[in-house]
Amino acid sequence: MDGFGFKDTFSSITTDALLEALVVVVVAWLLIMLVQKLIPAFASKLSGKIRRYLLASVPLLRLLIIVLTIVTVVPILVEPSFENMVAVFGALGLALGFAFKDYANSLIAGIVTLYEMPYRPGDWIEVNGQYGEVRSIGTRAAEMVTLDDTVVVIPHSLLWTTLLANGNDGTDNLMCVAELFLDPNHDVARMQNLFRDAVFTCPLTKTYQPVIVTVSATDDAMRYRLKAYPLEPKEQSCFISDLTARAAAVCANEGVRMVSKRVTKPV
Repeated sequence: MDGFGFKDTFSSITTDALLEALVVVVVAWLLIMLVQKLIPAFASKLSGKIRRYLLASVPLLRLLIIVLTIVTVVPILVEPSFENMVAVFGALGLALGFAFKDYANSLIAGIVTLYEMPYRPGDWIEVNGQYGEVRSIGTRAAEMVTLDDTVVVIPHSLLWTTLLANGNDGTDNLMCVAELFLDPNHDVARMQNLFRDAVFTCPLTKTYQPVIVTVSATDDAMRYRLKAYPLEPKEQSCFISDLTARAAAVCANEGVRMVSKRVTKPV
């Protein structure tokens, strides 16, 4: 090992150098905590592209702080000569390449995520059958909280091979759909109008966004889909439940029977 100069490389490490490096790391950690708390709090009061870019800047700033910390700490611990830098970063790169190949794959995908922004904190996404709100984006993975309050960790490397659906794409507009199946014997146009009126009576409806009621025929029923936007994406479960209850009340008042959804199996 001495042939590679490792003994001379780390000979400059002293107690004072370790304390100085520790101070730099602590300051960097505090900065990361501030970035992760303050920027999302400020962005939550905004909308549009400004909110989108502010949320996307959180992981980018965190990565920048980490890189600057490494660049600052290494010269403190190691005498900043060309030979020492080559020895340290060469050994570090070789070790990481073999030990953390999958981690490096996710890290690179994370950098691509920062550039392409397929999702940001606050976005409602679906990946591999899991649906929820992006809570945070790290260098290796993103954390998502489902509607059942379960935390799901999504490695960024899934971007290479997995389809991703984004419901609101950095905005506070998230379309929700309440679906009903009714007995075919009724006045379709009247029910469409009544369902549309029912959506507007819901206090959670964002009334300045489109409200659409579509209808299609199935083998056993008429399928209605009530499409609208809640005031806040996080209210989507309560919103869909309220729309369904109001639509059911309309059916009861009109004497139209609701039927169960039937799945026809191939013969």
